[in-house]
Amino acid sequence: MFRIKCLPLKRRQSSLVRVYAKELCRNLVKKSPPQKLSSPIKMAKGDPRKPKGKMSSYAFFVQVCREEHKKKNSDIPINFSEFSKKCSGRWKTMSGKEKSRFDDMAKQDKARYDEEMMSYMPAGKKGKKKKDPNAPKRPPSGFFLFSSDQRPKIKAQHPSLGIGDVAKKLGEMWNNLGDSNKQPYLIKANKLKDKYQKDMADYKGKLGGAAGGPKPKKKPVQVPEDDDEDEEEDDEEDEDDDDEDDD
Repeated sequence: MFRIKCLPLKRRQSSLVRVYAKELCRNLVKKSPPQKLSSPIKMAKGDPRKPKGKMSSYAFFVQVCREEHKKKNSDIPINFSEFSKKCSGRWKTMSGKEKSRFDDMAKQDKARYDEEMMSYMPAGKKGKKKKDPNAPKRPPSGFFLFSSDQRPKIKAQHPSLGIGDVAKKLGEMWNNLGDSNKQPYLIKANKLKDKYQKDMADYKGKLGGAAGGPKPKKKPVQVPEDDDEDEEEDDEEDEDDDDEDDD
């Protein structure tokens, strides 16, 4: 008869645990599919309708250098690091007369870009709502009335100042103006605002009648300050354009 060697209970248990653990690991490795590498994040594409960006004088110079290199060495690939250094060094040693050719190219390209951007509208954005020419004109604020009064004086005293500098000076003058001196402009602005609200109510009433049937009356429209400022800016630009034409 064969003698069976009996191992202590603890050793047998630990041995069984190790065997079971190895078998479990093998099964997990077999069953788990190979993990795929995550695909690179795709960058959002820009609007294809957007005008091509404007190029600088140096960018046109590099473009010409690249074309010259391709004609002379069509079989030799460009080493961009060395090519960039050569272009940069050559550009630094060029005279203003030599660079003027590329300056003209940049100016023409900028004019092209500005013209195309004027008619370009980003995708998803709505165009600015056109104003009804028959609608009442928004009333000016006290500051705008003050500016209309003082602008010709400032231009006469400082003819070399630009539009932005004149506007800045008017703002400083208004801030330094005492409350008593501001009152005439503010009172006039409030009267014009009341008149605008009445005219606007009549205008909306006429629109409602034209659309078919009376509509329920609404409270007078309160004029937002932001809209006043927008209208004032438009009026200021119109005045500045008129002044320039007079000059």
